[in-house]
Amino acid sequence: MKITVKLQLKSQEANPSPPIGPALGSKGVNIMNFCNKFNETTRNMPEIKKGTLVSVLIHIYPDKSFDFIIKSTPTSNMIKDILNIEKGSKIPNKIKVSKITKEQLEIISKQKINDLIVNSNDAAIKTIIGTAKSMGIEIE
Repeated sequence: MKITVKLQLKSQEANPSPPIGPALGSKGVNIMNFCNKFNETTRNMPEIKKGTLVSVLIHIYPDKSFDFIIKSTPTSNMIKDILNIEKGSKIPNKIKVSKITKEQLEIISKQKINDLIVNSNDAAIKTIIGTAKSMGIEIE
């Protein structure tokens, strides 16, 4: 039976320190082997810049071997990047920190469509709108 571990890591910057070390070491995985493979894989992905936060699903098998799937940047990080804001609102239903346009939502949805469990681009945009609203961002 395989175990799945989900982490958010910076591309090309994996190292044995937390969160990788504790998460994989407790499962018996060779941590440096994972870090080297992850860094090499993200180095060969031109669409992901060095230091970009990505989600990683790591499947660990009973013999301690592993494979992993690199997903896109978390939606909240994409929203912060496109709006040039540092963080969302602490009280999103009362304090708004920015506004996002339909065009910006489209850009994010095109990047996220493969990682979202949706049937259409409209559904992807609605999912992203939900994230934006929970961050205290108004939809234009």
